Amino acid sequence: MGALDGTDPKKFIGDFFTSFMTDLVRGDEDPAVVVDRYHTPDIVQVADGNLMDRAKLIAHARPARKHQTGARWEVHEAMADGDRIAARYTLHFQTQKRQGSVDVYFFGHFAIDGRMRRAHMLTRSVPVKASDRGRVST
Repeated sequence: MGALDGTDPKKFIGDFFTSFMTDLVRGDEDPAVVVDRYHTPDIVQVADGNLMDRAKLIAHARPARKHQTGARWEVHEAMADGDRIAARYTLHFQTQKRQGSVDVYFFGHFAIDGRMRRAHMLTRSVPVKASDRGRVST
C-alpha cells in the first residue's frame, strides 16, 4: 500500500502543499524539521531548471517563515499512477511586500509514507489584473 492508494490526487497534492506551508509558516519548529516531515532525505526538487536538494530546500524555506503571510493552492487537475502525481495548479501567495499567482505544472514522486522524493516543476507568473491589485487573499 502506497501513500496515494485510494486518495484523490487533487486532494492529496493540495493538502500536501497546504499542510507543509502551514507547518512551516505558522509553526515554531526549526524549518529543517518541517522539511524532513514532508520530504525524504534524498529529495531532489527541480523548479524551472533550478535544482534544490535537502540543504537548499531548507535554506529556501527559512525566509518563508518571516515573509509569507498567505498562500492558497488551486488544483485544476491531477492524476496519479502508483507513487507518482502529475498536477496543474495555481499557487496564490502573499508576502509582506507583494502578492501574486503562479501557474505550476508539477510532476512528483512520493515515498510510501507520503513524503516527497522527487519533483519537477515548470512555472509561469500570472499577470496581475488591475482590478486585483491591493486585494488580500488567504
